Amino acid sequence: MAGGAMSVVWFVARMAFLLPLLVVGLLCVAVVYPLLSVRGRCRLNRRWSRLLLGVCGIRVRAAGTPIMEGPVLYVANHVSWIDIFVMNSVRATAFIAKSEIRAWPVIGYLVAGAGTLFIQRGQRHAVHAVSEAMQARFAQGEALGLFPEGTTSLGEDLLPFHASLFEPVRFASVPVQPLAMQFRQHGKRSSTAAFVGEETLVANLWRVLGSRGLSVDIIYLPPLDLSVDGAPVRPPATASPQSPSTAPSAAAVAPRAILAERARQAIARGLNR
Repeated sequence: MAGGAMSVVWFVARMAFLLPLLVVGLLCVAVVYPLLSVRGRCRLNRRWSRLLLGVCGIRVRAAGTPIMEGPVLYVANHVSWIDIFVMNSVRATAFIAKSEIRAWPVIGYLVAGAGTLFIQRGQRHAVHAVSEAMQARFAQGEALGLFPEGTTSLGEDLLPFHASLFEPVRFASVPVQPLAMQFRQHGKRSSTAAFVGEETLVANLWRVLGSRGLSVDIIYLPPLDLSVDGAPVRPPATASPQSPSTAPSAAAVAPRAILAERARQAIARGLNR
């Protein structure tokens, strides 16, 4: 069967499972989430994210030592809408995201119901409001995720970081842990899942669901030591080391080499504002 025809077959087959899963997700957000504790919502969010990735045919390989308990700010590169669910599959995470995502069909409602904090880019008062909301989440021991590039890229390099998004670090003594995500297809670096430019969500779903062999490496780097910048962080809480068998190949992940230092510099700029 021709490659194009196979893509159609995979898309239809996966969509047949994805649509019911999305309906379940919408019902959970609307009916179940309000009845659960923070811990209960986190467990449900993690399991649902793993199901979603499985239905989409995306394999996740985690490496490093993620902070699994207590408040933490994860700082990650941003490639696709899939990133949110990849991170959630390891530890349930609330995100700081651009307000446009709220308008995305279905996914916008799901991420909003899961506790995403939306920010209007370019609005100083919006940064302050999100900063206060982040303090409240940290006080509850939650993990927050930040994509400081402010937009997606092909994942081959890092775009400039927005220092203003690190403002809450000035007020909260929480660990900041960088992590890098790298997408592959059949074991090779790939931009198949990248959601960039003017591409629509529907077009991206068509390509992702019609593809085979997609995987993503998520590499947790050591927490940043911010004490030199006047913002000491509390020691990381109990972490869950990954099995060596899940580690990616020895080939370096391109963004990883500069992600941690770029984040540290952005935080320093924010502290000196």
